[in-house]
Amino acid sequence: MGSVSSALDDLKYIHERDAHDALGVAEKQWQQLQQDYDLGDWQPSQTVANIVHSGMGGSALWALLSTSWPGYSVPFEVVRGYDVPAYVNEHTLFIASSYSGNTEETLSALAQAEEKKAQIVIITSGGKLAEIATQKNYLLIALPKIDKPRYGALYGLKGIVALAEKLQLAVQPNATATLSQAADFLQNEITQWVPIVPAAKNQAKQLAQELMGKSPVMYGGPLLAQAAHKWKISFNENAQNVAWEYAFPEFNHNEFTGWTSHPVDKPYGVIYLRSSYDNDRIKKRFDLSDKLLSGRWPSPLQVEAKGETPLQQLLWTVALGDFVSLYLALLNGVNPIEVGDKDIIERFKRELA
Repeated sequence: MGSVSSALDDLKYIHERDAHDALGVAEKQWQQLQQDYDLGDWQPSQTVANIVHSGMGGSALWALLSTSWPGYSVPFEVVRGYDVPAYVNEHTLFIASSYSGNTEETLSALAQAEEKKAQIVIITSGGKLAEIATQKNYLLIALPKIDKPRYGALYGLKGIVALAEKLQLAVQPNATATLSQAADFLQNEITQWVPIVPAAKNQAKQLAQELMGKSPVMYGGPLLAQAAHKWKISFNENAQNVAWEYAFPEFNHNEFTGWTSHPVDKPYGVIYLRSSYDNDRIKKRFDLSDKLLSGRWPSPLQVEAKGETPLQQLLWTVALGDFVSLYLALLNGVNPIEVGDKDIIERFKRELA
């Protein structure tokens, strides 16, 4: 453990392996919460009975996070695929979301939503979606352009929250202002995870060290389940590390039993993402699951979300996961800016086409 600790405390080592400064990007992510979007005087032409958000990967992530906070006063479904639900009609607010603007699944879903006369909003930084929005006069929420879309989740969250608030469909009042105000909190918390903070005092480095050589498995309750999904994405893309996530209480109805058999020595790192806003039954499920699985699974690494509000705890957990994944990337000897094996990605695209 000592050599690993010294590696993550060696700023030269970090700079060499993070030559594109992914850690610096993560350190500044609080600024995304201060992004303003001008939605003008656009209003839906029909009463909005439900919302369908189409997006893949990181472009679905901000919609998933928004279901944890601020929440919606009408049914809200995230579609991660080519097809839209059968119920989509003229009373559906359909959000086509792709950072690049060229995601084929989202373009397919958008075409179907148009056929069903849904009310269309586009969230993108450019590409074909931006062209369609301009040509057809759809409301366009224009995201700032960034090199790697997975680092722009909070830009998307701010955009979709601004839309929900404008339409008076957000459960939490004053949601956009609250997000902007949360930037100061997040900026302060992030300072505890930056490279100059030694591993002895740096929770992100400590977690990365514990997870080295393992496959992380994250579990969260209702508030942090989507943060667990963000951790999974970050481990996959930043650290090129396979990872999984699931949620309480569903965990106890199936996956719980999957841990009870062989092999006893399992090559996983289990992480509990816990919130003080978990209700008492969820808290008991965390504790009792660990008790009954003792000796059958790796003892969970306990992450207690910090913050005085549900939003602060959600943002804190998301940001911590980014730093953990980036430090794990350095320990894995990979460049956290690049996504996996370029050759296999390009081959996949060619054969899919």
